[in-house]
Amino acid sequence: MTLALASLMTSFLITFLAIPSIIKVAEIKHLYDIPDERKLHPTSVPTLGGLAIFAGLIFSITFWSTQKEIVELQYIISSIIVLFFIGMKDDLFNLVHYKKLLGQLLAAFILVHWAGIRITSFFGIFGIHELDIISSYTFSIFTMVVITNSFNLIDGIDCLAGSVGAFASLIFGIWFFSAGQTQYVVLSASLLGSLLGFLYYNRTPARIFMGDTGSLMVGIVMSILAIKFIEMNRIIPLMGEHKVRRVPVVTIGILIIPLFDTLRIFAMRILQGKSPFSPDRNHLHHLLVDLGFSHIKATSSLIAFNLVIVGIVFNAQKIRSEATLFSILALCMSFSYLLAFYRNKKRKLALIEPLLASTSDNCLNGFKNN
Repeated sequence: MTLALASLMTSFLITFLAIPSIIKVAEIKHLYDIPDERKLHPTSVPTLGGLAIFAGLIFSITFWSTQKEIVELQYIISSIIVLFFIGMKDDLFNLVHYKKLLGQLLAAFILVHWAGIRITSFFGIFGIHELDIISSYTFSIFTMVVITNSFNLIDGIDCLAGSVGAFASLIFGIWFFSAGQTQYVVLSASLLGSLLGFLYYNRTPARIFMGDTGSLMVGIVMSILAIKFIEMNRIIPLMGEHKVRRVPVVTIGILIIPLFDTLRIFAMRILQGKSPFSPDRNHLHHLLVDLGFSHIKATSSLIAFNLVIVGIVFNAQKIRSEATLFSILALCMSFSYLLAFYRNKKRKLALIEPLLASTSDNCLNGFKNN
């Protein structure tokens, strides 16, 4: 517990204290995110929050961890650094999508090949158990890239990506702590502390955004925690009473907001004949904001929905993984359908109301003339 609190407080203080200076530099150098028709903030806001998250995270995990505790530590740090520079360049110069993807693939390959952080089994989902080495490498890299991109894609309103990352870090950290996995408690707590320090300045009206620098780092660390959570639950003698059944589905439940939103958006864009990376205003957070929710209320609503899903997956340990997976997918689809339905209804009313008002005025003028 002492190590967890020390890691959390160290990363929190570094991030919290670094951000005011970063904001000042961004203002002097005019390093802003300029609002446009798709953005949800009305003013220009600095996008270098990821720099402070990076500082807090890296210092904390290197100070409180050792190579003996986390044998993969050097590779974890290397992968974070790769995405830090990819994200920083994108925040400053707008990288093309394929270059960002190459950076994510490199970071994922470092983790899978040298750190050995990879998925080795589907735990019997759809009849699949052990994965051969090629399948394990391929699926693990794919999973890391998807999770990393998903956090990048949900970073659209104040506090959302940071809150989802903090929520997942807390859950993973609690489990690692209960299972005695101190080394990954440090990683979870360090990320949690950095995000809490950042969220103070990201609340509405946001003084800074995490940018791609922050969202890509949060995504890659989250993929590491998710895969280690899955794989450690395969070690039955070590885990004992802390073993989580149906662990792949539980992991999906913890990360359901970014994963489902990414799946939904990519599917919609492809069905419309667009590139899956083409920007639009159809994310879950866009739907909530268009319905009149403030950024904080939209974020709170999505975190509350995430909490419901987590409650379902942790309490469905005796139900087949496929049934639980399809159930939470159906629940997510219903949730997003209702949001889209009411947003479209609100838009139609907004178009009709001026016509009705105009017609009413014409009728009243006609009566007066008569």
